[in-house]
Amino acid sequence: MALAALAFGATATVAVLTWVASLVRRDASLVDRTWSLMILSAASVHVALGPASGDAALRAQALWLVAAAWAARLAWFITRRNWGHGEDRRYQAIRARNQPNFALKSLVYVFLLQATLAWVVALPAFAAALGTRPLGPWDAAGLALAAGGLVFEAVADAQMARFRADPACRGQVMDRGLWRYSRHPNYFGECCVWWGLGLVGLASGGGAWCLASPLLMTVLLLKVSGVSLLEKDLVERRPAYRDYVARTNAFVPGPPRRQEAG
Repeated sequence: MALAALAFGATATVAVLTWVASLVRRDASLVDRTWSLMILSAASVHVALGPASGDAALRAQALWLVAAAWAARLAWFITRRNWGHGEDRRYQAIRARNQPNFALKSLVYVFLLQATLAWVVALPAFAAALGTRPLGPWDAAGLALAAGGLVFEAVADAQMARFRADPACRGQVMDRGLWRYSRHPNYFGECCVWWGLGLVGLASGGGAWCLASPLLMTVLLLKVSGVSLLEKDLVERRPAYRDYVARTNAFVPGPPRRQEAG
């Protein structure tokens, strides 16, 4: 329990520091840039201070390397994408709904809430840090799924970035590359990362509680801050997106559906 408490302390520290920066910048959406770092901070404490040794330590270190690569890429990607654009409109709406005293309220409703969620997402690292089982095929399967999801997510984000940077694509709907097979391939890849790491947590000897991490991430991506929120916004702003919805899977990649003429 002491290890878990230290991990939450590390995550909360990142959250509070981001909150202070958000007060200076008047930009609560800075939390999106450090969300992955909150998760990594908890995972780092687990792996650095956990008692795992031998094969179990190698498992924990391998899990940490995948988590670190995921966190660094996502933090850099979101920071670069949002640089110079001010507070995201989602957080502007949250700010408007929580007046007066949003500055103080945001510490709890935005930053410490996300720190708590990040601590839950990092649970596979906790399991790996306490694990005693030797490495096995389930570790390999989990790490392969996580690494594959990371590559899938990175490729999808790169394809979207190139599309948005092309003036000729302005006003169009991105339906190329991985986006031809899923409307949110980046979120699908991210989901694979955490199901893979959850599998590693189970392989280390952790109980079913390890799956709280991928289950939470899946709910967040599908129902909270990911697919559901973006879909509503895009359908309202871009009528052509409705045709894209009709022919393309929302999440799990699959062949495009044929549309009936007329």
